[in-house]
Amino acid sequence: MSEDVTTETEDASAEDDVAVDVEPEPEPDPNAVTIELNGRSVEARKGELVIAAAERHGSYIPHFCYHPRMSSVGMCRQCLVEVDTGRGPQLQPSCMITVSPDMKVDTESATTKRAQEGMLELLLANHPLDCPVCDKGGECPLQDQAFSHGPGESRYVEEKRHYEKPIPISELVLLDRERCILCDRCTRFADEVAGDKLIHFIERGNQTQVMTFPDEPFVSYFSGNTVQICPVGALTAEPYRFKARPWDLGQQESTCMGCSTGCRIVVQSSRDEVLRYNGVDSEPVNHGWLCDRGRFGFEALSSEHRLTEPMVRTDVGLTPTSWTSAMAATTGLIRQALESGGPSSIALIGGARGTNEDAFAWAQLADGLGIEFRDPQLGDGLPAAILGLPRATIDEACSAGTVILLGPDVKEELGALYLRLRGAARDGATKIIEIAPNDTGLTNMAWKSLRPQPGRQASAVRELFADPEIAEQIASGDVVVVVGRSNLAESPAATMAALSEIVEAVPTATVLPALRRGNVIGALSVGLAPADADHDAIATLEAAAGGKIELLILLGADPLCDVPDHDLARRALAGARSIVSIDTFPTESTRQADVVLPAAAFTEKAGSTTNIEGRVNDVAHRVTTKGTSRPDWMIAAELALDLDDIVGDLPIAMATSVEEITDLLAATVPGFAAVTSEAVEREVDGVVVESQPSDLADRGDEASVRNSYSYRLVVSHKMFDRAIGTAMSRGISKLSVSAAAHLHPLDADQLGAGEGGDVRLVTDRSSVVLPVVLDPRIERGNVWVPFNASSDQGGGRVESIIDARAAVTDVKIEVL
Repeated sequence: MSEDVTTETEDASAEDDVAVDVEPEPEPDPNAVTIELNGRSVEARKGELVIAAAERHGSYIPHFCYHPRMSSVGMCRQCLVEVDTGRGPQLQPSCMITVSPDMKVDTESATTKRAQEGMLELLLANHPLDCPVCDKGGECPLQDQAFSHGPGESRYVEEKRHYEKPIPISELVLLDRERCILCDRCTRFADEVAGDKLIHFIERGNQTQVMTFPDEPFVSYFSGNTVQICPVGALTAEPYRFKARPWDLGQQESTCMGCSTGCRIVVQSSRDEVLRYNGVDSEPVNHGWLCDRGRFGFEALSSEHRLTEPMVRTDVGLTPTSWTSAMAATTGLIRQALESGGPSSIALIGGARGTNEDAFAWAQLADGLGIEFRDPQLGDGLPAAILGLPRATIDEACSAGTVILLGPDVKEELGALYLRLRGAARDGATKIIEIAPNDTGLTNMAWKSLRPQPGRQASAVRELFADPEIAEQIASGDVVVVVGRSNLAESPAATMAALSEIVEAVPTATVLPALRRGNVIGALSVGLAPADADHDAIATLEAAAGGKIELLILLGADPLCDVPDHDLARRALAGARSIVSIDTFPTESTRQADVVLPAAAFTEKAGSTTNIEGRVNDVAHRVTTKGTSRPDWMIAAELALDLDDIVGDLPIAMATSVEEITDLLAATVPGFAAVTSEAVEREVDGVVVESQPSDLADRGDEASVRNSYSYRLVVSHKMFDRAIGTAMSRGISKLSVSAAAHLHPLDADQLGAGEGGDVRLVTDRSSVVLPVVLDPRIERGNVWVPFNASSDQGGGRVESIIDARAAVTDVKIEVL
C-alpha cells in the first residue's frame, strides 16, 4: 500500500512540475558583495566602506572623524573593529577599509570592545569636564559613546590641558580648543566642501590644535556647518551659545526660505521662541549643509522691531488700530481704486517672501479683481518664460557632463547650490563653463571661464560654440544651464539672448533657474507671474510714477531697497495714490504706506514652498505668531470675503485652514495636481513639479561695445547686505558688506585712484561717490559695486544711478 501511495505522490509531483512555470532566476547584481557581519551573511556594495555597510545593516560602529559626506581620514581610530580578509582577524579602522568578498567583520568581539574603550580613554585624558556648561551637552557623540562604549573609569589622573577659552574665530563661531579631539571634521569641511581653507591644524604632537590663520578670522559663508558637524563642543555658535539644552528644544522639519535653493532644515524652539536651525541631510538638495544666512537668520523672528499690529495712516502718521478697522480701510481703498480707474489702476508686487499658499491666495484675489499689474520679482530677475523650459534638478546639474553657468555668483546668492556644484566639479564628474562679468566663487573650479562685457553675453556664447574643444565637450553628455541675473545694472534681455543662443545650439539642454528670492519660483508658478513685460514690476513702477496707479499693494516687498532702479522706486511710491503694505518688518517702503498689515513670518505659519528645481516641500508652523500677525493667505481670503460682490464666490474665501488652500492650489494650478496637503506632509524629499512649456521672450538687441573713456557698471548681490532679514538678525547683521567701487588695480593706476580714496561714478541720470577697493578679480574696463550695500562708511547708493530700462550702465569715473 505504501508503494501505491509513493507512486501516486511521484505522479502528482510530476504533474505539478509540468503545470508550474519556473521563474527565471534574477541576474546577480554585479555590484553586490557578500560579507559576514557579526556571524550573519549580509550584502554590501562594491567599494562601500565597512562602517557604512555595517550601519546600513543595523550594526552601529562608534566613530568621530568619519562623515559620509567627506573623505575618510582615520584620525580618531574609534571605529576599530576586527576584520578578517582571509589572513586572520585584525583590528582595522572601519572608515578606511572597503568591503571585499567573504570578508568577516566583528563589531562586538572582546578585542574590538577593548580597543574602543582604550581609544575613548585616550580621548578623555585631556578632555575637560565641561558637560554642565557645554552647548553640546545632551547631544554630544563623545558623551554618548563614553557611556555606551567607554571603559567606565580612567587611569589618567594627571592635570588636563588648558587653553584660553573661548576664542571668537569669527563673528558667529567660538572655539574652545581644549575640547577638541582633533577629528579633522571642521578642517575637512572647510577644505573639501566649502573651499575656504581658513581653519586648520597648527603645532605638532601633544600641542596640536585647530586654529585659524594669524590675524585672519574664519570668514566663511558656511562656518555654521562646522559647528553642526563638530562631535564635541569645540566649535559653538555665538547666537545659540548658552541658550538652551537639547531636552528643552521642540523641533520640526521644514524648508529654509532664505533663498530659493530650498534647503531642508530642522527648526528648534523653546518657550515659543526659535533658537536654532540645523541642516537636514536631504539627498536631492543640500546634503545637510546650510549657508550662514540661512542658518543664523532665525534671530530676525524675535526682533523687537517686528510688526505686530495693523496700522492706518492718520493726521499724525501711521497709527496702530484693530484688524477690523485696517481691513475695512483696505477694502475701502480697493473699492475706491476700482471706481476711479478700474482694475488697471491696482497693482500688486511681491509675493516671493511667503509660501505657495500665500501667493496662490493673492493670485486668486488678483484674478477676481482683474488685476494685471503683478510680479513677485522686483526688477532683479528674469522673465517667467524661463520656467517653461525643460528644467533640471540639482542632482541632474551635479551629474551632468557640462554645466553652463550663465548667471550670478551662486556662492553669494544660492549657497547650498554652490556647494553641490563645487563638489561635482571637484570630483571630476562635471565640467563648468562660466560666463560672467567678473570672477565668482566657482571660477577656480571652472573648466572654462568667459568674461564678456556686460550686455554682450550672446556674442560670447556664439564664440564659445565655435570652439571645437567646447563643442566636443558639450556633445559628450548632458548639458545643464544654470541661468540668472549676473548684473543688475544691465537689462535681463542680455541674459535671455545668451540663453536663446544656448538653447538653439543645444536643444537637449535643460535649465536650472538661479533666481534668488525665497519662494520666487512658487509665486511665479501659482499665479503671480505677469502676463507680459507690460505688466511686470518695472512696468508697474513706471505706471505708478506716472500717476496711473490708484492702489499699490506691496506683498512683502520693499521697492526702495530691493529694486535696482532706486529713482524709479522712489517716484513710484510717491506717485501711487494709496499704498497697502503687508509685511513682517517696518521697511523704507512700509513707512510710506497708508495701511500696514502685519504678516506672520517663517516658522509662524504652515504651508509649502517651491525651490529652483520645482521641488515642493513643506514649511512648518513651529511658534506662535507675534502680536496679531496673520498669514498672507488669510488676509487675502478675508478680503475676498469682504469683496464678494465684486470677485464673486472665490473658493479661497471659504477656506478655514492652510491645508484647504493647498488642496485648492493642487486642483487649480496646472502641474500641481500631485501637490496635495497630504502629499506635501508625506513626501520627505518633496514633490517635483514639471515645468509648463512656454516660449522664450524676444531676445532683443545686444548692448554696444563700451567706449574707451567710460567704465561698464556691474552690480550684483553679496550674501550679506542691507536686506531686512539680515538687518534684523543680530549675528549676521554685522557681516553686511560696505558700499564701494571695486576696480582692477591697473585701471585704478590709470585713473590715479588709490585704495580707500573716493571716486564719483557719473551717468546721464545722476552720480554717486564711493570709496575705492582694488580688486584684481574685476575685469579691466568694469567697475563692480555690491547691491543694497551698507553705506555706514560714507559710501553712497549705487542704485541711484541705475536705469532699469537701459541695456547697460556706462559710467565716467572722476577721482576726488
